[in-house]
Amino acid sequence: MPEGDSLHRAAARLQPLVGERLSVEARHGRARVLGLAERLDGRRLERVEAVGKNLLLTWEGGLVLRSHLRMNGRWRIGPAGEPVLGTPWLVLRGERHRAVLSGGGRLSLLADDAPLRRQLGPDVMLDPPDLDAMLERFRATDQAREVGEALLDQRLVAGIGNMWRAEGLFLAGVSPWARLADVDDASVRRVLAETAAAMHGRRSSRLVYDRAGLPCPRCATRIAAWRQGDDARTSFWCPTCQPAPAGSRIVPTGST
Repeated sequence: MPEGDSLHRAAARLQPLVGERLSVEARHGRARVLGLAERLDGRRLERVEAVGKNLLLTWEGGLVLRSHLRMNGRWRIGPAGEPVLGTPWLVLRGERHRAVLSGGGRLSLLADDAPLRRQLGPDVMLDPPDLDAMLERFRATDQAREVGEALLDQRLVAGIGNMWRAEGLFLAGVSPWARLADVDDASVRRVLAETAAAMHGRRSSRLVYDRAGLPCPRCATRIAAWRQGDDARTSFWCPTCQPAPAGSRIVPTGST
């Protein structure tokens, strides 16, 4: 699933369309039923920004198109006259460029994006990240939650997905299975800071994510993997470098 860093790159790619009146075409049936083309066609695109895992496109008149890419969605930009193949969800076309959304995921048209923003925690992609505000939210939630599960809660911190939570926890030396009550403030801040730095490209990536059974790059212990949380997202960790504190839930090691 695209995470916050991918959404920020997508927002940057779409900037050439900002300020133009765009033609809007919905080819995919699930996009057509929303009436997006009819409501947006011919309007000026005023702003494109990433907020957590959401791409928000603001149009004249205050309408906001929310695009959540989920697992397979992707925005591509190219010359305005370039042919568009297949049945993408949306095609936005300006004078010189056109943008195509394929594998749309979740689309909605908002009259006001303030309620959505209020639901989300501080964006991990802010530079610098607001670690104090993040920590406050982590301490306000149930302290029996496992830190690996809490990192995916967009109400606590927006933009972190499965890959970057694994990398951030490894870089900080914190077990995904540790309860928040067992992790001190300095360690929570370190996890969030390491994750934000990795997402900005300031740390090595893919140290543990999707590497179950391979040697840890630090100690050569086999990387472990197991499903975590209500959504059963797979956590990856090194049992030696990220030891779970006493009293943590015992989980099997090895690949899923």
